[in-house]
Amino acid sequence: MTDTAPVGTAGGEETASRGGRPRDPALDESIIEATRRRLVLDGYSAMSLGEIASDAGVSRPTIYRRWANKLDLTIDALDWGFRRQQASYPTAPLATMPPRAALTEAVRRVDPCYFNPDAMVLMGNFMGETLRTPELLAHVKSHAVEPRVRLVENTLAELQDRGAVRADVDRHTVATLCFGAYYAAFLRDEHDRGRLAEDVVATLWPALAV
Repeated sequence: MTDTAPVGTAGGEETASRGGRPRDPALDESIIEATRRRLVLDGYSAMSLGEIASDAGVSRPTIYRRWANKLDLTIDALDWGFRRQQASYPTAPLATMPPRAALTEAVRRVDPCYFNPDAMVLMGNFMGETLRTPELLAHVKSHAVEPRVRLVENTLAELQDRGAVRADVDRHTVATLCFGAYYAAFLRDEHDRGRLAEDVVATLWPALAV
């Protein structure tokens, strides 16, 4: 059997199994977590549904009753992480923070490792799939990268409206620089990114502030 099967429901929807029993959310989460571990250890192309099933303590048919193929399972596993990251954000809205603190928090949320410390490894794996599985990287871009970068852009726009940031600031470029700072820190072995958001904003703020 290959890692693609014509049975099951893609996307992990809440449905009954073929035997009519309701889906077990705890079992679903065990499979999702096993998938995320295998993505880190093996990468998308090398990981197999058989290994995921073994790690999760289930059979491969159990996975196929829930997801049609490896890509659908992987996308659900990624979306699970995206939701967990968003839920971990501080509840205070950025609009209520002082200008520099608001931008700092927005830049902090750009960090790919904000929720998942293995995110840099995952991103490297996904970029390596550009030719083999372009829809996987496209999903990461649309669900993980762009929302974070747009948050910085939108925060800068709001700060411009508040009169705290210069009107001529190139928000797109600033947001891209902030996002790239985390990759540069990783590649330069500066793995303690606890103060990176503060340091980036401290460097940029004199050129941004009115």
